Amino acid sequence: MDELDRGILAHLAQDARMSVAVLARRLKVARSTVQARLERLETSGAIAGYTLRLGDSAREHRIRATCLLTIEPRAQAAILTRLRSLPEVERIHTTSGRVDLLLQLAATSTSQLDDVLDQIGGLTGVKSSESLIHLSTKLDRAT
Repeated sequence: MDELDRGILAHLAQDARMSVAVLARRLKVARSTVQARLERLETSGAIAGYTLRLGDSAREHRIRATCLLTIEPRAQAAILTRLRSLPEVERIHTTSGRVDLLLQLAATSTSQLDDVLDQIGGLTGVKSSESLIHLSTKLDRAT
């Protein structure tokens, strides 16, 4: 990955809808060069897809939480299958340290969040869970 590839990724991280023509103009290269680079970045897996990032006004009525799970040995596959079926579970990370899984959750109400946390805590193989409700975002560099 060279400087041009990083430039393309940086621009698309800010606006995934940016056209090839605009990218080429901003990076001062030919449109065909940008198109070829995009295809290579997609094929190599550097670009996994293009997505929508919700702004603050769209996220305003969503309650976000992090859930830390400690699970039984060898239960991870079954737990992951069940977690993937819950629409409130946005992200699942494995971790090193005192917990095994870190979940990012989003719900439209505290009662919905409470229900999903009860479902998660009741999964076979979950030894313990701890939830942290997000109050405000001070920095978001996620792309």
